[in-house]
Amino acid sequence: MTDTTSAPTAGAETRTADFWFDPMCPWAWMTSRWIGEVEKVRDITVRWHVMSLAVLNEGRDLPEDYRALLDNAWTPVRLVVAARQEHGDDVVKPLYDAIGTRIHPGGRTDYETILAEALDEVGLPAALLETARTDRYDAELRASHREGIDRVGEDVGTPVVAFGDVAFFGPVVTPAPKGEDAGRLWDGCVLVASTPGFYELKRTRTQGPVFD
Repeated sequence: MTDTTSAPTAGAETRTADFWFDPMCPWAWMTSRWIGEVEKVRDITVRWHVMSLAVLNEGRDLPEDYRALLDNAWTPVRLVVAARQEHGDDVVKPLYDAIGTRIHPGGRTDYETILAEALDEVGLPAALLETARTDRYDAELRASHREGIDRVGEDVGTPVVAFGDVAFFGPVVTPAPKGEDAGRLWDGCVLVASTPGFYELKRTRTQGPVFD
C-alpha cells in the first residue's frame, strides 16, 4: 500500500480511491469536500460514483418528512447517471459540485431550477434533465449503488469510500478538515478500516453540517 503519511511527492505512485455519493446528502457533501483536500496532501486520486438514498430506503417505513426528501432525491442522482452514460466519467465530479453547491451551502430547494443551472454551468445539454425524470438509466444507477454497498454491507448510508481492499462508510465530519488535518484523518480511516475485525466507531452527532 502507498505510504499515506506524507504529502504527494514527485514520482510517487498515485492510488485510486472510489467515492460513492448521493447528491442530496449533506453529509456526503461534507465528506466529498474533505476527500478533495486529501487529494492535495496524499498520493490518491478520487474516482466518483453514485449511490442512492432512495434505492437504499426502498420498502422501509420512514418518517413523512424523510420520505418527501427521498421522493425529491431521484431526479438529481438520475441526472448524474445520465450525464455519465452519455458524456463520460469526467463530467461526474463537476456536475456533482454544481448541484451540491446550490443545495448544501446554497440552501436552495428549487430542485428543477438547480439541476438546469448545474447542467448549464458544466456545459451539458439541458435535454439531460428530461432523461433524468425517467427511469431510463435506473439499471446503471442500481448497479453503481450495489457496487458501493457491497463493499461495506447494508447497514450504512452515503458516502462510501473504498481504497484498495479497504472500504468504509463516512467519515461523517463537520466542518470538513483541510490541509494536513484532512490527510491525518485519511490516514486514520485507512488504518482502522484495514484492521481485521474492525467494524465501527461512532458517537452522537451534536452539530449539523458546517458549510464553509
